Amino acid sequence: MRSKWLVLVVVLVIASMVLGACKKAPEAPGQTLRINLGTYPDIIDPQKSSFVNEIAHLQLMYEGLTKLNTALETVPGAAEKWEYNADATEVTFTLRKNLKYSDGSLLNAKRFEYSLLRNINPATAGEYAAITDDIKGAGAWRGADLTTATEEQLAALKAGVAVQALDTDGNPCTDYEQKDCLVLKVGTEGPAPYIHTVLSLWVVFPAKEEVIATDPDTWWTVAANHIGNGPFILTNLEANNVANFTPNPNYWGGFGKVNLEYRYITDSAVAFEAYKNGEFDIVGLAAEDLATVQADEVLSKEAMIYAGSCTYGLMMHQLKEPFTDQKVREAFATGLDRDAWVADVLKGLGKPALTWIPPGFPGFDAEENRFAYDPEAARALLAESTYGSAENLPEITLTFSDSPRNRTRYEWLSAKYKEVFGIEIPLNPVESTTYTALTKDVNTNPQMYILGWCADYPDPQNWLSVYWKTGAFGERAGFGNAELDEMLNAADRELDPVKRMQLYADAQKFLTSLSPVAWFWNNVNTYMVKPYVKNLVTTPMDSGWAGIYSALDVTIEK
Repeated sequence: MRSKWLVLVVVLVIASMVLGACKKAPEAPGQTLRINLGTYPDIIDPQKSSFVNEIAHLQLMYEGLTKLNTALETVPGAAEKWEYNADATEVTFTLRKNLKYSDGSLLNAKRFEYSLLRNINPATAGEYAAITDDIKGAGAWRGADLTTATEEQLAALKAGVAVQALDTDGNPCTDYEQKDCLVLKVGTEGPAPYIHTVLSLWVVFPAKEEVIATDPDTWWTVAANHIGNGPFILTNLEANNVANFTPNPNYWGGFGKVNLEYRYITDSAVAFEAYKNGEFDIVGLAAEDLATVQADEVLSKEAMIYAGSCTYGLMMHQLKEPFTDQKVREAFATGLDRDAWVADVLKGLGKPALTWIPPGFPGFDAEENRFAYDPEAARALLAESTYGSAENLPEITLTFSDSPRNRTRYEWLSAKYKEVFGIEIPLNPVESTTYTALTKDVNTNPQMYILGWCADYPDPQNWLSVYWKTGAFGERAGFGNAELDEMLNAADRELDPVKRMQLYADAQKFLTSLSPVAWFWNNVNTYMVKPYVKNLVTTPMDSGWAGIYSALDVTIEK
């Protein structure tokens, strides 16, 4: 009897091997979801990207150690689990077994070690590099002066970064082909209980070193170079025209139901007409088109309007006169008619903002009302400045991404400031990709412009520390404050959740007192979506397109 069962088991094993060998790859979807993304990305490189439209490409093609689900909870991604030590100064990620890239090649922890170190490397100059400064040694290496540091000094700084890929026995991994290299250990400068969420972001996405090495600056412009580990594969990329994606058959989390297509029409009027003509399935809904949509029995049912995750501000470069003077910044903040902007320009598609963190997110301050619109107070603040009056101000130029509709919006804003201060504010329209590039560098950052910040993850640390610490994004407009840094460092290290939230609240109030930006409005997500697009789950963080976090499950039923 024993030998009989043995024979049966052998037969079953062989049969399963044959069936496995004959298993077909998933069939390509027959439907394509067509989306207008607006502006073509300035760059699509995981360790160098920062803007919404760039991220909308990357999160289809790659995946971090963790990810956000449609409830915006941090859940396992490439890592099946993570574990902190007792004081939250070290986190250990364990990767899923048998992870593959889209081309079928092995993905191990050594790849994530490379991507993290590449983000931190000062030679990379990554857009989001500072977001990993909580990692032990990261800030020191990232901040190294490449013009003065020796190779030995740079090597020592790199060696001091607490990121290490290990095999399942705890030994350092040696190469990218090591199958048991499944552990990534990350140490932090102090308690950082949010670092597992940070490592869901694109800065850790594991693009292949050997591909990047072929041309570090432009490798990302070729679709075939994006060998990723995410739910979709980039099959075609035509600059300023189109990007095409198909489901990744090697993605651990399932196979997509549709193909995806991005197009890049920056003029919202043109995009809206294309949507009405059946050329798109999802487009952004501009305020200028809201009345048309509401008046149309069919279109009104296709509009999706829901809470967003962005705060827009009127940015004032603090290293360029007259905004070196805080009283001038306060005056322009107080002279900003946010209610009229939302009503007249946005047609109600937004909420006036007097604080940085938006409604619906942890840390929102509903009581903040400093610098609310008051023309008389605005003129008084300007009188207190070193300039004494509006007439003594140097010329102020308002730069914006050019389109017919944007011209109308910025003409409105310039006219409103003329009503308050009696001065002309000339407009400086520039091409959309040029505008994006200008705002990324403190040396090219315009004197005055509008820019938004959208949540990467729902935590005040992302709003305050990531943006406003010295050396982070606020520095692009000349901002840095040592006292605020201390307050944010204390909040970042606090393990008690109640105390932590209070520390962030105190920091946000102090930030507002410095008037680095004229907080302007909070967005609402506004999209047109065809009724045959199904299984689309929206979130406040749908900054690229409606339902982007549910891309794997979206279907087209027509």
